[in-house]
Parts: sequence; structure tokens; C-alpha cells
Amino acid sequence: MRTRAEAEAYVASVCFKHGPPELAGVELEWTVHHADDPGRPLDAAALIAALGPHAPRSLVPDSPHRRLPNGSVLTVEPGGQVEVSSLPTPSMRSLFSVVEADAAYVARRLRTAGLVLGDQGTDPLRFPRRILQVPRYAAMETAFDRIGLDGRLMMCSTAGVQVCLDAGEAHRVAARWNALHALGPVMLATFANSPMLFGECTGWVSTRTRALLRTDPPRTRPGPVTEDPPRSWARRVLDTSLVCLRRDNGDWTAPTGISFAEWIHGALPNPPTRDDLDYHLSTVFPPVRPRGYLEVRYLDAQPGTDWMLPAGALIALFRDESTVDEVLELTVPARGRWVQAARHGLLDRALARCARDVFELACRRLEQPDSPAELPGRLADHVARRLAAVGDR
Repeated sequence: MRTRAEAEAYVASVCFKHGPPELAGVELEWTVHHADDPGRPLDAAALIAALGPHAPRSLVPDSPHRRLPNGSVLTVEPGGQVEVSSLPTPSMRSLFSVVEADAAYVARRLRTAGLVLGDQGTDPLRFPRRILQVPRYAAMETAFDRIGLDGRLMMCSTAGVQVCLDAGEAHRVAARWNALHALGPVMLATFANSPMLFGECTGWVSTRTRALLRTDPPRTRPGPVTEDPPRSWARRVLDTSLVCLRRDNGDWTAPTGISFAEWIHGALPNPPTRDDLDYHLSTVFPPVRPRGYLEVRYLDAQPGTDWMLPAGALIALFRDESTVDEVLELTVPARGRWVQAARHGLLDRALARCARDVFELACRRLEQPDSPAELPGRLADHVARRLAAVGDR
């Protein structure tokens, strides 16, 4: 990588793959706790024993890292959170069936080892403690500690629901990107599920989002509404500072404040490669991240199988381009209200009004053969309860 223009063109090409919106995927994260004492620090040895051959190599270097019985991949986050990631599929019914079965399998393995899955978007009791001893996370911890505690919280104490959607045809990428961002505060407010930290209420309905937004704002803030998302994203990535610098000696701590663009322009002795840029892309994680597809990261973890509600709504709303346009119209009052959503949820009147309209649309779009039969009713009930709790009229 010798020029910024070359790097920007590469980022735009690999992060936004064009094609008809057909596939979707789901990634579910949970905090993990000792069943007899949820506030006790997680025992890495117990987690390793529970996961067995499915343990990732970041936790057990010589693990076979087998897929789960229905094909999902299991990974572990820095604080011991477990994540189940599906393969992409065109069928919502099949996707949900696979992920539900693999999640239940993981929960059974954990229970056998005396562990249980958390049901909130943050660990409500324990202080952040990293159990993955790998150079990437050690370097990230060092970089984020310069800013505050939120980086450690984000890495070690948060869990979410991620939904992966196709970016769409080239002429529709901007509309889909902008709709996902405009919808973000509405989804976040409706499914906020992380009010506690260190055993106390924080005053935020989504403490997970608060931690993410404060971790490293140039790296974690929401993207802008823009007519050219690939170009905007490429510029942002190049201007984001390095958080890891891979070395053979195992110390990946990056020099403070050097962006990838500055690396290209000679700030470090050796010029970066495409592989370096690919790795840098993995260290930028806003609420919506382009990875060839669009990875929606703004949802807190949900109790039980309630993850199907926001995941189903997102998939249904982004299957058809005319529905995407409706979402853009309905969410105009909610645009940019990320902090209000994380702090107040549906107490924010603009978000409550948008939620009512958006989820009425989502329920209608879920009335089709490939949706689980009970899903529209479950979603409508959830939204009605949330709105009633804040006195919506």
C-alpha cells in the first residue's frame, strides 16, 4: 500500500459487495457466569472444559475448534463471553431454527460444567477481567485504557445480538446503509437490555451502548448518513488510529495516535500491506459495520429466544427495497438520537412514535411463509409492552 487513493479504493471494494439482498446471518453473544454465584469471576478452565472440542484457538491454541452440531461457529470474546455465529442463509425460518438449536446445545454444555448464560447486554455484577491472553486484546486494552474504563467494559463485560444483511445492488447501497443507521436508535431503544453495572443501575437503559460510544469515538461512533457510503467508510478507516501493530515478538502495542493513512505516508519504518489493512478493518467497530455485507451491531443481548424479535424485524424490513424506503421515511425523527436511545429508551417521545410505526410495518412484513409462525405476534406484544411501560399514547 503506497498511496491513500489505492488504500481507499481497496477498502470500498472489499467492504461493500453488491448484489440482490438474499442472505442473512445472526451472531449471538452472552456473558457467562458460574451457576452457583453469578458474581464470581469466570474460571477459564471451567469454560474450556465446558466448550470441549468447540473451544476457539484464542482460548485453547491446539483446539480442533469444531463447528456446533448445526454448523454454527463458536467463538469467545476477551472476557469469556461466548458467541454463536450462523452461516448465511436465504431462509429466516431455517436460520432461526439452526441458531436456536446450536445456542441450546451450548447452554447445555455450559450447564454440565456449572456455568450459565447471562440474559443482559452487560455483565450486571462483575468488574471487567480479560481471560483471553492473546496479543490483539492486550494491545487493544492498552490503547483503550488511555481513554478510560469503557474499552475494558466493551471488551469484557458486554454482549449483543448482531444481524448480518446483504449490502444490496450498487444503486441501493446508500439507501440501505442510511436506513440501518436511521433505524438504529429505534431498535436500540426498543430492545435496550443493559441497565446495570457493578450491581447498580447506571441510569442508562443500554449501558452496553454507552460503553461502546465512549470506548474510542473515532473507532466506535455511528457512521454518517451519506450519498456514498463506500467512500465515506474508506476515508474513515484510513483516518482511524492503529490499535494493534502485529509483531513477531508478541507485543502488538501500537504507537499512540498514528492513523493508517499516516502509516502509508511513512510514519512507521515499513509500509503497510493489504493484509495489514485487512487487519486494521477488523479493529474498527461502529454500530453498523460493512464487511462485504452490513453487520448490524447496535442490539443488546436478549433473554431466551427474544433475540428472534429484533433479528426478525431487521431481516423482514430489509428484504424488499420498497420497505427500505418506507423505513427511511418513518425514521426521520429518530435520526442521530443514539445517546437519547441508550439513556432514555422509549421515554424519548420521538423514538416511541417511530417505534410504533416501524414495528407495525415489521409485523406486516413478517406475515409470510418463511417467518416463524408466532413471530409477528411476539414482536407486536413486546413492542406494546415497552410502549405501555413508558405511557405511550
